[in-house]
Amino acid sequence: MNSTTRPRSAPIVLLDATAIPADRGGVGRYVENLVPELVASGVDLVVVCQQRDEAGFTASGARTIVAAGWAARASGRFAWEQVALPSIARRAGAAVLHSPHYTFPLFSRRKRVVTIHDLTFFTAPEVHSRLKRVFFRSWIRAAKALRLVVVTPSQTTADEYVRITRASPSRVFAAPLGYDTAVFHVPSEADLTAFRSTLVPEPEAWVAFLGTLEPRKNVPALIEGFVSATRSTSPDQRPALLLAGGAGWDEAVAGSVEAARGAGFDIRMLGYAPLEHLRALLGGARVTAYPSLGEGFGLPVLEAMASGACVLTSRELSLPEVGGDAVAYCATDAASIGRELARLLADEPGREAYAAAGIQRAAQFSWARCAARHTVAFAAALGRRALVPSGVVGRHA
Repeated sequence: MNSTTRPRSAPIVLLDATAIPADRGGVGRYVENLVPELVASGVDLVVVCQQRDEAGFTASGARTIVAAGWAARASGRFAWEQVALPSIARRAGAAVLHSPHYTFPLFSRRKRVVTIHDLTFFTAPEVHSRLKRVFFRSWIRAAKALRLVVVTPSQTTADEYVRITRASPSRVFAAPLGYDTAVFHVPSEADLTAFRSTLVPEPEAWVAFLGTLEPRKNVPALIEGFVSATRSTSPDQRPALLLAGGAGWDEAVAGSVEAARGAGFDIRMLGYAPLEHLRALLGGARVTAYPSLGEGFGLPVLEAMASGACVLTSRELSLPEVGGDAVAYCATDAASIGRELARLLADEPGREAYAAAGIQRAAQFSWARCAARHTVAFAAALGRRALVPSGVVGRHA
């Protein structure tokens, strides 16, 4: 454990950050941004993490414990979580153990809180592999059976959890996610120039997508819709379609990309995009499209709005809770995506109006508010009205 000391003003919360990947996708950004806000709000926080993440969490003000190396391996992590993590929590004097990604120790004397990010394993099972469906459904049901306090990233997901598991609403807390204002804001010309320079050839204009290339992101339908929307545009005026995100398990994406390229459309798979380029990718696009089949929150929509993008998304599950009236909507079929995308590409004033509204809408979300909801959940797990005594004030109070 690091040497940071502080007065014991609140029960200790131990957060297990060992499962977050080196490439910070949605869950990684959730944990990375939540930790400093919990510390700032007065939570006495201990983070268990991998060696590579220790410096970052220590710099945020949390005390840290580096997990054994075998906890980082997929083959060993489950055993480590079930056997070693409860022991670490006991030695740290933790009153609450927070598991931020579905799984948790089945046996522990600590009060347990678990984050359940979405319920599409039940509501849209066809977009997940059978193994994932069985695995995550089992853990979601276990959280209810053990009467754990559950945190979700949206009220929609909280309601779905209660509906599907019949859990008590009093044990479920929606904590809408936030965004890093230092990263996601309207890109400067220098940001756009730096981003363009990473692409060869450099595109004059583009439509952006950000997310893991998995079936529920609906990328093949987006590609078909993009082709339909831009078919009548001359090739020298046609925007590119930039697909940014880690490789998933949607086998149809590669075939859709190849077919569209063969027909003369500029479609690029960028892979995992560095964080420093995301605001340019999203905010510099003519349209950022995210026609997902269902989300527990929809962090790319929020980050795109914060970056000044005109966003096109679907009305599935939590996405309207994030986008409100500040984004354009389409159905999830290729024809609807194409119609709405064509409409936006032809309407520059409309795009500018959506961009302005999105910036205002995004400002309603913050990691400080997200952290505040977590402290309410931690207090509920302990049967307390508040986790942090009234005399302890964080910088965002």
